[in-house]
Amino acid sequence: MATRSNLVLGIESSCDDTAAAVVAGGREVLSSVVDSQAALHAGWGGVVPEIASRSHLESIPNVVARALEEAGVGLDDLAGIAVTQRPGLIGSLLVGLSYAKALAFARDLPLVGVHHIEAHVYAATMEWPTQAPDPTIALVVSGGHTALYEMRGPRSMTPIASTLDDAAGEAFDKVAFLLGLAYPGGPSVSKLALEGDPKAIRFPRYRAKDGRPGFSFSGLKTAVLYHLRGGDALAPTPAPEAIPDRADVAASFQAAVVDNLLRPTLQAAQERSARSILVAGGVAANRALRAAMQAAGETHGLDVRFPSPAYCTDNAVMIAGLGWHSLAAGEHAGWSLDASPR
Repeated sequence: MATRSNLVLGIESSCDDTAAAVVAGGREVLSSVVDSQAALHAGWGGVVPEIASRSHLESIPNVVARALEEAGVGLDDLAGIAVTQRPGLIGSLLVGLSYAKALAFARDLPLVGVHHIEAHVYAATMEWPTQAPDPTIALVVSGGHTALYEMRGPRSMTPIASTLDDAAGEAFDKVAFLLGLAYPGGPSVSKLALEGDPKAIRFPRYRAKDGRPGFSFSGLKTAVLYHLRGGDALAPTPAPEAIPDRADVAASFQAAVVDNLLRPTLQAAQERSARSILVAGGVAANRALRAAMQAAGETHGLDVRFPSPAYCTDNAVMIAGLGWHSLAAGEHAGWSLDASPR
C-alpha cells in the first residue's frame, strides 16, 4: 500500500532512454515514464554518447514531472530518491545523477545510488507474487551488457561471468545494420527470423577454454559478415537487397545467440545447484530466447522467470524498486556520490 514513508522516485539515464518512476514499497508501480531516443540514433545504427547525454539534459525535467504527476504525488511526499549510478555511458549517467542530487538537496530527501545491472535483475522479480526460490541464477542480456549473477535476495547479487567483448544486444544491432534492418536491431532481426530457417547456417557457438560459463559475441558477428561476403574476408559487403538468404541469416544468427546465452546459464545453474533462473534486460524480450529458456527450465526442473516486455528495456521502475530496499536498510548516499562507467 502506498504511503508517504515508502514512496521512492527512481531516475534512470544510463544509456539512451530518459526514465522516471514512482514505486511504493519496492513493488507497487504508481507511474513509469520513458522517453526513448531510438529515433535520434537510428541513422547511426547504435547509440552516439554525445547525442544521448544532450537529449537527457533536454528531457529529464519533463520526464520527472510527468512521473510525479501520473503518480499523483509531489516531491514532499517521497521517502527518498534512487538514481542509476553505474554502469553506463558516463555523460548520460551524470545527467541523471546530477538532477537527482539537486532534487534531493533542495528537498532534504535521502538519496541512494543504484547499480543498473542489479536493477535489471530485480525487475525480473517485481511482478511475481512470490520470490523465486534461492539460489537463483540471473542472466542480464541487453545492448550494453551480458552477464550472469548468483542472486540470494534483492541486495545479494554475486557476479559469475560477463561477456569478453560485445554484448548480445549490440550484436543484434550490428547484424541488423548488415541486413538493412531497422534500429534497434533485436526486434527487427527477430521479426525477419520468423521467415527463415534457424538451421540453414551453422554459425559458431562460443565456449570458454577453461570450461567456465562465459560469453563472447564478436566472433559470431564476424562469422555473419564473412558469410555475407561469400567466405572472402576481403570481398565487399553486399547491399542488403542483394543478400539472397537474409531471413535464413537472421534466423541462424538468432539461434546462435540463444544457444550462446542458454548453455552458460544452465551450466551456472547446475554448478551452483540453483532452483530458479531470472532473465532480464532488453534481449529478454526476445521470443526465441524466452521459449528456449522456458523449455530448458521444464527439462531441468528450474523455475524460469522473465519481466514483462515493458520492464525488459531500460526503465526507472527497477531503479526505484531496488533503491527502496537500500533506503529501507538505512543506506543513504552522500553528496560525493559519483557516476561510473563500470
